[in-house]
Amino acid sequence: MTFLELQPLSQDLLPAALALDQRCFNGLWTFDGYQRELDSPSSELLVLVEKGAEREGADGRQATAKDRKREASETEAFNIQNIPAPSNHRNSPARPSPSLLALGCYWAILEEAHITILAVDPTYQRQGLGQALLYALLTSARDRGLERATLEVRISNHSALSLYKKFDFREAGHRRHYYPDTGEDALVLWRGGMQTPDFAERLLQWQQQICDRLSQTGWQWLTGG
Repeated sequence: MTFLELQPLSQDLLPAALALDQRCFNGLWTFDGYQRELDSPSSELLVLVEKGAEREGADGRQATAKDRKREASETEAFNIQNIPAPSNHRNSPARPSPSLLALGCYWAILEEAHITILAVDPTYQRQGLGQALLYALLTSARDRGLERATLEVRISNHSALSLYKKFDFREAGHRRHYYPDTGEDALVLWRGGMQTPDFAERLLQWQQQICDRLSQTGWQWLTGG
């Protein structure tokens, strides 16, 4: 079993966040950009880190079936924003310990959480980490007193759209030629009612579903609750 822990992005993990950004987005934000987010009281940056594992492989111990599954998944290059990971991410420098596996960010604007990043290391995708991170962002936004969440997503990113649908996001708008790299349109998604009792109940349901999903792929989530 491998332990997975949610925590705020800290200064010491900033280089690892930048490396994850490079693997997922080919350099969407700079070091200074992440530093500004860390310094901003309106920005919430959360990460999922690996805290000890059965698998080793790289340091000499026998790799488990979970490692082989991760290795096979490296070629899929899926990420929430649908920006391809660089083809040479296998040869990127070794990640610091603990390994930073996923990163999410939202901006608190009036009563709204605007989700700007939701990224999972390509090696660890399709294991439930994206669901865990989105759940964490929404929980944080609710605890902060925010009423709704919004985001933009590529219209062709069916995997991301499926994820957001699980969390009851609905289409609220359409932005033509939003992504400058391809000129692709974006869908604006919206999720309201975050201060209602119904939403609190949904959070409990999602937490159980996510813990079950992570357990199936060999993770134990240290949620603190």
